[in-house]
Amino acid sequence: MLTIAIACAAFCATLAGGLFALWLKDKLHLILGFSAGAVIAVAFFDLLPEAVELGGKFHSPDVLMSCAALGFLIYLALDRIQFFHAQRHHHRHDHDHDHEHDHGHHHVSAGHPAEHLLPNKLRGTLSAGSFSAHSFLDGVVIGLAFQASHTAGIIVTIGVLTHDFSDGINTMNVVLKNHGSRRDALRWLATDAIAPGLGMASTLFFTLPESTLGIFLAMFAGFFLYIGASDLIPESHHAHPKFLTTAMTITGAAVLYMAVRFAS
Repeated sequence: MLTIAIACAAFCATLAGGLFALWLKDKLHLILGFSAGAVIAVAFFDLLPEAVELGGKFHSPDVLMSCAALGFLIYLALDRIQFFHAQRHHHRHDHDHDHEHDHGHHHVSAGHPAEHLLPNKLRGTLSAGSFSAHSFLDGVVIGLAFQASHTAGIIVTIGVLTHDFSDGINTMNVVLKNHGSRRDALRWLATDAIAPGLGMASTLFFTLPESTLGIFLAMFAGFFLYIGASDLIPESHHAHPKFLTTAMTITGAAVLYMAVRFAS
């Protein structure tokens, strides 16, 4: 029953983020700022302490911190692969457009709009698919956190829900900005919203030993640190480097800190 409730909450959070991206664009930087603080707080105040408590029986603190760093770098590498793949298609599109312009074939893009927009649409599809894959991984993180302890599961769930909200925003924006239709954007938004529940359900079919669980929790802390520091914070400050945005980030961290202390 709890799994179903969390899956429904994740679905609603992602869906709400996507709809906010359509309706409340001027306030998104404040929401993303709060989400950034919350996600980073989950890593520092819950995942890392839980990893040390569980994994400390089997591994030294150096090993566990190295696993956190490894998680950060793995997520960075995956993010860069997605970025460079999108950039390659973008540059190819620009090159083809310049080539047409040099030869005076302006009618090509007008006569074949689908071909002209294909690279951008593919870029949006790849990015949206990546967000859905990340959301599936978020669900796996929740499931494994509950294997560690009920408290860890609840706290990680709160952090993931804030991340899912921003994922919904990003999924909607990346499809629409790359010439996708609103129907395409809503379809990907629904896929992204369902993914966390599927990831959580997958953990019902396996259980990790305590020694391995500590390592995975440390790696997930690295994931969350990357998401907050390299994705949510820059996105929240983009074109809005204001005091209020920073205050929302600090507030997000403080709220999650209090939630962790209360749950403990």
